Amino acid sequence: MATKKFLELQEYSDADLAAELQKTEQDYQKLQFDHAIKGLDNPITLREVRRDIARLKTEVRRRELSALSKEQLSMRSKIRARRRSKN
Repeated sequence: MATKKFLELQEYSDADLAAELQKTEQDYQKLQFDHAIKGLDNPITLREVRRDIARLKTEVRRRELSALSKEQLSMRSKIRARRRSKN
């Protein structure tokens, strides 16, 4: 089941998504710094922001993959298969 935040991210334009990702990463760095210096009232916010960043990056990557042509997708599959066979 898709979360409310995930559904909300799907409505963003590409530019809005990139701006939101940049803003969220800056907020995360500030929270980390504040937590190291004086501590946070609720350190769980670090985890929540980290997960928001992951959601944003996942949506960006999903859009990148959906924009690829069939030839590019087939090459990507071959590369992934080759990487798996080396391990």
